[in-house]
Amino acid sequence: MKDARISNKQTSPSVIVDLRIPGTWSHPGDLIKRLPDSCRVTPRELVLPDGARIDLGFFPPDKQFPQVFRSSCRHPPTEKELAIVDGYALMATLSSVGGSMKAARTIMKAAAILVRAGGAGVFIDNSMLAHGGELWLEMAEDGGMDALSYAFADIVQTNGEIWTVGMHVLGLCDMVLQGADLEKDYDIVELIRSMVQESRPIGNGHILAGVKGRRFSCCAADCDPITLSLPMRNPFGRVRLTKLRHAASKNQEPALVIH
Repeated sequence: MKDARISNKQTSPSVIVDLRIPGTWSHPGDLIKRLPDSCRVTPRELVLPDGARIDLGFFPPDKQFPQVFRSSCRHPPTEKELAIVDGYALMATLSSVGGSMKAARTIMKAAAILVRAGGAGVFIDNSMLAHGGELWLEMAEDGGMDALSYAFADIVQTNGEIWTVGMHVLGLCDMVLQGADLEKDYDIVELIRSMVQESRPIGNGHILAGVKGRRFSCCAADCDPITLSLPMRNPFGRVRLTKLRHAASKNQEPALVIH
C-alpha cells in the first residue's frame, strides 16, 4: 500500500492569509497619515520597510463584527481595545500569500504597523481567532514559533474531538484527535509545538511522543470538515493522532519526539 504522507513543508498548495483590523479612523487617509515614514501605500498595497507588499483594503463598519471579535478572542483584550472595537468606524484589511513561517511573520509585522497606527486588534479569517492590539504587538515583537502558532492556530472542540484550524498559515497540516486521548489541555499545545518545530514530513506510521511518555500514532485524516469556510480550509491536509495504549511500538522510522 502506498504510504500516504502529509508534508510539513510548503509545496504546491497556495495559502492566502486574510486579516481584519478595526479602528476609529474617519477615512483611509486618516490611517495612512499615521503610518511610519518607512512605509508606503499604493492604491492597493501596503509596502513595508523591507519592500514586502501586502494587499490593503478598507470597509465600512459591520454591526455583527464587534460580537464576533469578542467571542473569538483567546485572551481578553483591554477595555480600551474593546471600546474601540465596539465603536469602530473603519475596517482595514490585509491579505497576502502565506503558507510558511517567513510569510506569517511578514503579515504579522504588517498588522502590527496598523495596530500602532490606531488599530484595536487583529481578526484572522483563516482561523476565526482574534487578538487585542497589545497582545498582537507582543507576539510580533517575539516572532518565534510559539508566538506564531498561538497567533494563527485555533483549537476547536466538537463532538468529542479536538482539532486545530489555521495551521496552513504556517505551512503545516492540521491535526485531529479524540478528546478522550488528551488528559490535560497542555497535551494539544505540546503536540502543536512539536509539529511547528518538526522539519520532516509526517506520514502513516510515524509516532509523536507527548508529555509524560504518552505517544500518538499518526495517519492521514479525511479532508477538512465541509463546514469550514474557504479561508479556513487547509490545502496541506489533516493528520489524525491516536493515543497508543502500549509503550512498545514498532516503527519503521524514528519517532518524532516532543522536547
